[in-house]
Amino acid sequence: MTGEVWRLHRSGVEIARLVVTGGDFPWLHAQVETLAGFEEFRPVFLELEQALDAEEYSRADELDGRVRELFTMTFPDGEPVAEFLLRIYADGTAGWRWHDEPFD
Repeated sequence: MTGEVWRLHRSGVEIARLVVTGGDFPWLHAQVETLAGFEEFRPVFLELEQALDAEEYSRADELDGRVRELFTMTFPDGEPVAEFLLRIYADGTAGWRWHDEPFD
């Protein structure tokens, strides 16, 4: 698991690589390698981080939905992830959890 690379996409274009550094079930943790096209969306992740820090959970839920509308994610083998919760932090790390089926 450590060292595996998950990929974040926007409209079919890879914009970030998440290199797994470990996990705390059900969350995985990674270092983020940003690619062309990512910077435009960094504010969404920063706003999500701020909402969570401020314990504004309804706002965080809205932003989680926005992240899932904007992006797709693939497993290291290239298969699409059906559903995920993703945090990309200001320090260049990420945490996420995933599911085989879409959320209700």
